[in-house]
Amino acid sequence: MTIKQHEDNNKGEFYLEADGNKLASMTYSYAGDDKIIIDHTEVDESLKGQGVGYKLVEASVDFAREKGLKIMPLCPFANAVFNKKKEYNDLRF
Repeated sequence: MTIKQHEDNNKGEFYLEADGNKLASMTYSYAGDDKIIIDHTEVDESLKGQGVGYKLVEASVDFAREKGLKIMPLCPFANAVFNKKKEYNDLRF
């Protein structure tokens, strides 16, 4: 399972696709030069319960750490993951 990323101007997305179909997606937008806001996470029913949503959030955390960014998990799912994973607290704004 490989999470991919795409950015266009000040918006971006982490996603998973199979056979050319996007099956999971987490979108974000930049808030200034050093912050991103995760605004939506969606996982296809066929992948529910497989930890794909967690993998999307993990990809955003890895990206933020690599780029020196902070994250606002506005999306309820991403926020719940941040609340469970205390090791992500250093990234929250």
